[in-house]
Amino acid sequence: MAKTTAKKTTKSAAKSTAKPAAASARMPAVTPEQSLSRYLQEIRKFPMLEPQEEYMLAKRWKEHEDPEAAEKMVTSHLRLVAKIAMGYRGYGLPTGEVISEGNVGLMQAVKRFEPEKGFRLATYAMWWIRAAIQEYILRSWSLVKMGTTAAQKKLFFNLRKIKGQLQAFEEGDLKPENLTTIATRLGVTEKEVTDMNRRMSGPDNSLNAPIRNAEADGGEWQDWLVDDSTDQEVELGDREELTLRRDMLHTAMQTLNEREMHILTERRLKDNPSTLEELSKVYSISRERVRQIEVRAFEKLQKAMREAMSEQAAERRAARDEVLN
Repeated sequence: MAKTTAKKTTKSAAKSTAKPAAASARMPAVTPEQSLSRYLQEIRKFPMLEPQEEYMLAKRWKEHEDPEAAEKMVTSHLRLVAKIAMGYRGYGLPTGEVISEGNVGLMQAVKRFEPEKGFRLATYAMWWIRAAIQEYILRSWSLVKMGTTAAQKKLFFNLRKIKGQLQAFEEGDLKPENLTTIATRLGVTEKEVTDMNRRMSGPDNSLNAPIRNAEADGGEWQDWLVDDSTDQEVELGDREELTLRRDMLHTAMQTLNEREMHILTERRLKDNPSTLEELSKVYSISRERVRQIEVRAFEKLQKAMREAMSEQAAERRAARDEVLN
């Protein structure tokens, strides 16, 4: 990932920051040829603003969109951006790029700053700077989207710190007591803590990466993924088989007389089958007689189903032989 200069950053953010970005074109840049320490030395040359001076510059920008006023407000707070950016060095991203993203947040803050509300620009800009840096980290730290809610973002940026406080340095999953403590402090579920901890503990791996294993016979990792979903051909075959069996059952039921069909349906085909006592009252016969009719009807149904299945199998064999011949 190429180093991003503050000058390039201001150009990429021109639409969102308007004239503050144009005014900051003379900001010092963090480039491969210029070390981070050199950049930090240069931004110390910009003087800090007194409250009254900052107020007047903010008024000039707000009322007249004076680019020089915006530039002075931006450059005087570059040290604040660098200080905040240093707190995000543990995510494996180039510090220069983190600072550049923070500078974009600073320019957004200058654009929206309202001096009449009585607070300093630094107080207002800190939120914009942190938000810009955090969004950049979430975009860049993982191939997979990390945080989608405020609670998940809070978990991402505080999990490592709280683990340090609890001295939870164990490899793998967290201990149950530490897991419960972290979930309670951050207002998330224990599953969310476990998932985030696993994602932050290991790097992303591409499914297109080649398998370096003699037994694997080359290929990529995605070639070994198993699709747990049902194959469409299997689903279609199952539906056809179910339809066929239902048709067979309907045809076989026609071999029964009305009483046999009713008793068999009530006793064998209902979710809540009727009792022998209930059916004996319906037909004014004994419970034993109901049981005998049920057994005889079921045997007739089985026989009809076997005959239908034999006929179906014979038709399939004939169709297969016709295709082969």
